[in-house]
Amino acid sequence: MLHTAAYRELGLSDWSYQAIECDAARLPELLGSLGPDWAGLSLTMPLKRAVLRLLDRAEPLVADVGAANTVLLADGVRAGYNTDVPGMITALADAGVSLDGPVLMLGSGATACSALVALSRAGAPAVTVAVRDPATAAPLLTVASRCGIPVDLVAFGPGEARRDWLAEDGSRPWRLVLSTVPGGAADGYADLIAAGLLTADAVFDVLYDPWPTRVATAAGAAGAVVISGFELLLHQAAGQVRLMTGAAAPLESMRSAGLAALAGRSG
Repeated sequence: MLHTAAYRELGLSDWSYQAIECDAARLPELLGSLGPDWAGLSLTMPLKRAVLRLLDRAEPLVADVGAANTVLLADGVRAGYNTDVPGMITALADAGVSLDGPVLMLGSGATACSALVALSRAGAPAVTVAVRDPATAAPLLTVASRCGIPVDLVAFGPGEARRDWLAEDGSRPWRLVLSTVPGGAADGYADLIAAGLLTADAVFDVLYDPWPTRVATAAGAAGAVVISGFELLLHQAAGQVRLMTGAAAPLESMRSAGLAALAGRSG
């Protein structure tokens, strides 16, 4: 929807954008089958990591994150890029979020890795990360080491384990709470926000469908700035459009098309 709207606005009537079902095992075959009429690919997980060994070159940001969500195909060269990180930075900046205070991030998966680099580049001094199993956070800690941002791992679940970072009277506000976890996984945090036990100046939930999430609803009711994952989706797609077409992305046309498509799903 976003890319198609951009091509239409840019007058690229012979350009198309389509979804392709492909797993990591089939990715080499797919890349090898693409002819000169292909400008590039957008990738979702786990292909963002699986593609790294198949690239001829990549921008430094790809190495920092350990993932490429974009592959450009030109003159037989496969070039990897990451537009997730600048997309998140833009979403935060557009919302006027300042990162000169404590940041709490929920989750430590692939999205969290991109988010951590974005937070580092946007000026966050350190990030507290709530995880269910610290053993699964090794890739995130590697990313943190590469970008030089301190990370403090804390327990994700409820109970006594959270008392070291969650003030019971809500007197310890976070500058930003950023949720990178799947739908429903952060609902317990929505309850904490609603009860005044977790306070934040801004809440960014990377989910966008369905919207609003329980966390977003609770944060909005509490007076926090709320950022939808649609903003990340929009700005990372805009970055891909710029890379693939060489033209500035028509952001408002893309936004309108994307929001209309989401409204149609929920209607």
